[in-house]
Amino acid sequence: MKKHIYEESNRLSYTMHGDYYLPDLVVNEEEPTYGKYGMLRKQFLKVHRPARYQYLLMTGELTAHLNRVDQEAREQVKIMLKQMAEKQGVTEQMKMQDQMKWVGLMNSIKACAEEIVLKERIYM
Repeated sequence: MKKHIYEESNRLSYTMHGDYYLPDLVVNEEEPTYGKYGMLRKQFLKVHRPARYQYLLMTGELTAHLNRVDQEAREQVKIMLKQMAEKQGVTEQMKMQDQMKWVGLMNSIKACAEEIVLKERIYM
């Protein structure tokens, strides 16, 4: 029997250890660059989708996936903030006239936008 084999279907190489072929896995030591939403997605995958998490980790696609999810979530929150603020009449004029009211409304809008993004992008 061969000491090393390469499986074309899953793009993994294997080495014979005793009577078994074990995959040659290497942990990628690159520093993660994803943000808040990427970290939340990673935790969700670990706990609720362990098979998907392991697949992404073993194929080296985890960091790219988390970066993509993080970027998409940030863009969606930004767009929703703008749309919701316009719809509720939160303007720069209000900011100058009553700053505390403006801050309260913007905080409320941001919390709503983030909750929607978490449900639609992160926890699915």
